[in-house]
Amino acid sequence: MNREFRSDLPIYTQLVGQFEQDIASGAMPPGERLPSVRDLAAELGVNPNTVQRALQELEREGLVFTQRTSGRFVTEDTAAIARCKKTLGGRHIREFLAAMTLLGYQRREIIDLLQEEKEEES
Repeated sequence: MNREFRSDLPIYTQLVGQFEQDIASGAMPPGERLPSVRDLAAELGVNPNTVQRALQELEREGLVFTQRTSGRFVTEDTAAIARCKKTLGGRHIREFLAAMTLLGYQRREIIDLLQEEKEEES
């Protein structure tokens, strides 16, 4: 699971984003027990403190929780997962719209292009 990390963002931020995506997409299902901080750090090739910081952020977001003697788990709160998914989707849409605007597209042209792509896909 050793990932390539970008140099323009802190690694813990990138880990938070990846975990959010994995939780929102179901790759990390509700109730799943997470590996220990040490195991995750070794698997990802990063410092354990970096993993700990990312997991603390996910706990603040309500996407993971800690059971004192059992470890960390993905939340079973489907509303929290749905909020995360919506937030990530909105972020992707804003990034897409900004990139298309930089290319010179107007909103109507973007919608038409999306419709064409959808029709070609079908």
